[in-house]
Amino acid sequence: MKLQMIGCSHHQANVEFRERLSFTGDQAQLALDAFRDRFPKTEAVLLSTCNRVEFYTATDDDSGVEQAQFVDFLAGQRGLTQDQLMEHLICRNGNEAIEHLFTVAASLDSMVVGEPQILAQVKQAYELACTQGSAGPLTHSIFQTASRVAKRVASETAIHKKRVSIPSVAVGEIAVEFFERMDDKRIVLIGAGEMGRETLQYLRDKGARDVRLINRHRQRADEAAAELGARSADWEEMHSLLADADLVVSTTAATEPIMDVQRFGAIHQARYGRMLLILDLAVPRDFDPKIGEFSGVYLYSVDDLQAACHRNQREREKEWPKAKRIIEDETREFVTALHHRATGPVIKRLREQTEQVKQDELARLIGRLESAGASDEIRREVTQSFDRLVNKMLHPPMASLKDDVASGGNHGLLDALRKLFQLNDE
Repeated sequence: MKLQMIGCSHHQANVEFRERLSFTGDQAQLALDAFRDRFPKTEAVLLSTCNRVEFYTATDDDSGVEQAQFVDFLAGQRGLTQDQLMEHLICRNGNEAIEHLFTVAASLDSMVVGEPQILAQVKQAYELACTQGSAGPLTHSIFQTASRVAKRVASETAIHKKRVSIPSVAVGEIAVEFFERMDDKRIVLIGAGEMGRETLQYLRDKGARDVRLINRHRQRADEAAAELGARSADWEEMHSLLADADLVVSTTAATEPIMDVQRFGAIHQARYGRMLLILDLAVPRDFDPKIGEFSGVYLYSVDDLQAACHRNQREREKEWPKAKRIIEDETREFVTALHHRATGPVIKRLREQTEQVKQDELARLIGRLESAGASDEIRREVTQSFDRLVNKMLHPPMASLKDDVASGGNHGLLDALRKLFQLNDE
């Protein structure tokens, strides 16, 4: 068998190069079709995200795609030169490729360790390969196992339980302390940039239904709202929206506060003392800090949330060794199972061939013993002796092969057995 991963991630390539190398969903379909046409005996799964582009390939023999062939294929797909690709691509083979996929699926290789999106992206890549017919027995096995390993890391460690991004801490730790449920809360999200979009996704994940998104440029608010299931509103509606809100999250890139004490004073009067949680995620701050002094108003800034992020990051780092041990154990077990799968037919053929030789010789000898008038006890003793002899003769090569498999050997002993005993695959 030959397993390999060829690609790059945020570890090797900057965002500009990753953007040139990345595949949309439609492009990935076409790429898998082209790969299958060019390399019909090789299984393939293409994982393309904002932070990585990785091709996983597999064959049940040693005839897999060579790195030079793959670079030529990928260069043609993305309109890049081979030199441009070779500068950034890495290749992992065999055990390393398997361990790498398990590590990626478990979010241990992500830019933000523990982020939950990558497992879903790995599953989507595998499902696309299945749909396009480029997956096969080996990739079925490795990607299904990767999903199970990722779930084991999530359940047996606290890596996924400790939030480390500002929006995830704001929504997942601060907001939930104030509100038992989100589906009945009126929420105002200010700003439709990257942080605003991430925050909106977390709010939706928590069950938020009534989210109004405002942005200085209404079109960006409309686009983000349509994409993530919110409703947009005009910037000029901020006063009335804040007067009715239970939760406000602000994420603009403004250089000056968008809300001062005087303006908020009028909003506060219109609220009639109702509690308001404000999560100011902007740098510089969108809300004047003095607004937090109003009764019933709880104002959190980035500095308040950053401390929680650092604390959670340290907690995740403590879990890293445990997660890595799970990955290493699962990789070792998976590789051993793959090697057993490869050695099984050879061992079976060797036993069958040896058993046939034994039976032929035993039948000839038993016939002569019967002609000589040997007793049934002697014939049984002779049969048992032949059985013991065959078992003793087979034990050393079988034990050596088992040890070679357990140590991740390169099938040298397996090939030697085929040649020594002239075993033909059936």
